[in-house]
Amino acid sequence: MYDQLKDLKGQLETTLTQFSDLQTELTQVFEQNAELEIENQHLRDLLRELQRTLPEAPETTQQGLSKSRQVLEKLYEEGFHVCREFYGTRRKQDEECAFCLEVIYRDQ
Repeated sequence: MYDQLKDLKGQLETTLTQFSDLQTELTQVFEQNAELEIENQHLRDLLRELQRTLPEAPETTQQGLSKSRQVLEKLYEEGFHVCREFYGTRRKQDEECAFCLEVIYRDQ
């Protein structure tokens, strides 16, 4: 009977450790989710601001970009990805992204 209680105690300690690890991971996920929500809201605000400041007259500029691509270009210049793979994340050290450039400048 003593051995059974000792085994049960070991199992409970293992379960408690697993629970603590899971709780820590869940906290990290919640923190990351909150950060991403804030960054997405920032991007939405920036997009709205850019859409208000862009000229409304012609659909294209001298460069041949539509208004929507101008907005994407501006976001890209601000340091954000605009490609499907990484949309909304910051470009590390403002490195070039071939996917983003394809989205902005294709069919030009």
